[in-house]
Order: sequence, then structure tokens, then C-alpha cells
Amino acid sequence: MKQLTELFEKNNAWATGVTTHNPEFFTELAKQQSPKYLWIGCSDSRIPATQLLGLQPGEVFVHRNIANMVLHTDLNCLSVIQYAVDVVKVKHIIVCGHYGCGGINAALDGQEHGVIDNWLRHIQDVYHHHQQELDAVQDAEEKSCLLSEKNVMAQVTHVCEAPFIKKAWQAKQDLTVHGLIYTLKSGLLKDLKISRNH
Repeated sequence: MKQLTELFEKNNAWATGVTTHNPEFFTELAKQQSPKYLWIGCSDSRIPATQLLGLQPGEVFVHRNIANMVLHTDLNCLSVIQYAVDVVKVKHIIVCGHYGCGGINAALDGQEHGVIDNWLRHIQDVYHHHQQELDAVQDAEEKSCLLSEKNVMAQVTHVCEAPFIKKAWQAKQDLTVHGLIYTLKSGLLKDLKISRNH
């Protein structure tokens, strides 16, 4: 536990600071969670959803994995989405990728990476679907950025194809799916303008 001492100290300082500012914060937070947003993002440690959105704990339901994937075989991700839609009743599902994504770059580099190669094949499928457009881009960083955007677009489509999403829309549930990209170099989000609500 000695290795975690610094984390416990920081946690204590954070909790004390929050309760100093708002003594009832944790009491209210513990009663329920009712965020408006589900964030499906990358596991990258530089992409903290709540912080970059300027929101507080309890305001964003979060699922993260390498390269913000939504796969029809990933029961973890699908369970999170269904719970968020059916139980939490989020109004917005945000699929957010980011430029400079290690998963995207690994899918492009043609190297073997071990177990993760099984995961990366899904990104490579996105690449092959847009191969002509991507192969026309000579600059490696620009190609990575473009594939990051195409990957977000593909994952938004996957969310929208989920049966429970279709069911929610048929029931006229207020629910919109968005595709965003985060720029590490500026800290800013970019809307890919592919939002869908039916």
C-alpha cells in the first residue's frame, strides 16, 4: 500500500476540497446518478471525459476502451450502452476519438503487437472500407487523423445499429448519438457533424 500513499493523500485532499466548497456534494451524489451523457472514449490517460467537458462527477456515464470502439461482440460496451439508455435514460451518447491515438497508429503501422492485434483488426476493417481515400494521404500524421475520424464515424453507426437504440427511437425516447474528435494539442473537441436521433 506504500506505493498508493500519494494517491490516497490526493484523494483525501480532493474530497476535502469538494466538501469545503459544497458540504452536501457527496451526500447528494450518492442518492442517484442521472447524467444526460454517455461518453464512449479511448482508454488513453490524456482524455479525461469529465474534466475536458468541464463537468462534475455524476454528470457523465463513461465507457472507455482502446480507440473508442463499439463492437457488436463486445458485451461489456453494449451492456454499458443499454444500461445508460434503458435505466439511466441518457439523452446523448458521445463517441469520442482523438488525434494521435495509439490504437489507430498501431493499426496503421503493419507491425505485430500481440493480443491487441485482434482488437486492432476492427480498426483495420475501417481502414479497408476507406482505403482509397486514406491511401491518397501521404503524410503519416494526417492519415492517422483521418482514420481517427473515420473510426469515430464507424462506431457511431455501430451504436445506432444496436437493437436497443432502435427500440428507444421507436418509443420516441429523447436520445441523440454524436461523433466527436479530441485534439490533444489544443484540448478542444471537434464535432464531426454526424449526430443522429432516429
